[in-house]
Amino acid sequence: MPAITISDTTSGSQAQVLPELGFNLFQFSVTVQGQTIEVLDADENFAEGNVKPSRCGIPILFPFPNRIDAGKFSWDGKTYQLPTPNPGAHFIHGFCLDRPWRVTEQTESSVTAEFQLSKDAPDRLEFWPADFIIQCTYLLRGNALKSQFTFKNPDSKPLPWGFGTHAYFKIPLSDGSSVEHCLLEAPAHQQWKLENYIPTGERVPVTEANDLTDGAYYSALKLDDVLTDLKPDGKTLKCAVVDEGAGLQTVQECDGRFRELVVFTPPGRNAVCLEPYTCPTDAINLTAKGIECGWETLAPGAEHHTWIDIRVEPIMA
Repeated sequence: MPAITISDTTSGSQAQVLPELGFNLFQFSVTVQGQTIEVLDADENFAEGNVKPSRCGIPILFPFPNRIDAGKFSWDGKTYQLPTPNPGAHFIHGFCLDRPWRVTEQTESSVTAEFQLSKDAPDRLEFWPADFIIQCTYLLRGNALKSQFTFKNPDSKPLPWGFGTHAYFKIPLSDGSSVEHCLLEAPAHQQWKLENYIPTGERVPVTEANDLTDGAYYSALKLDDVLTDLKPDGKTLKCAVVDEGAGLQTVQECDGRFRELVVFTPPGRNAVCLEPYTCPTDAINLTAKGIECGWETLAPGAEHHTWIDIRVEPIMA
């Protein structure tokens, strides 16, 4: 399965993306203070296409992030049942993370691809209220991976949507450090209360077990939580992996409209997922219950733009 490599020759940064498997950017390396840092965690055989796409690199989650309860929802008077592996199972992570995308533009340092539901996964068109187009551009600039996303509604019907990414960040950031020297930071003050991974609709304060506001050591955390009440730094939202042993940090910065952050520590891996979402898990069903949660609708012919940046930098004293 051919991967596309982009690079910034001035800084030495490099990334690889797999268009045939959800346009997943599964490798990103930067050179900082003479060290080559591998930022993302992915199976060494991921490019062969034999690894679950939601478990490596940066899966792209659209037209909804995370789960829909039992794969069932109603919209505009019609009930939809998404195809789940068994009755009652949740459908997870949207429709485009495991299908081929079409590359539309490429330079030495950037690549753009597009996915349209009716064209690239026509078998799934019946499972969503409207057709959609999602475009993604990845650009390397210095020590940063810059991503830009555009969502379009080519249909004659309104498009309900939510969006997120699911980056797996490596921990620690250098061979000279260890997981015990790494902290996670995120400005989240509340969490959605969950039952079987699905929000009940109640938001409660974060606890000592998942409070990342002042930094928490990774080795003491076991998380799969939907955090909210994010308080952005100015107009953008920042979260970080801070490696005190390496003297470096990985910072993920994004549009301040992202209102949820899923934090997941995958068992058995030295990695963490910091997942910015525009809405929580099961948002389409929460909205139907009258709960305001960031679920959006795109009018026919309309489009929406957003962005997420990832960079590695020295820790500032």
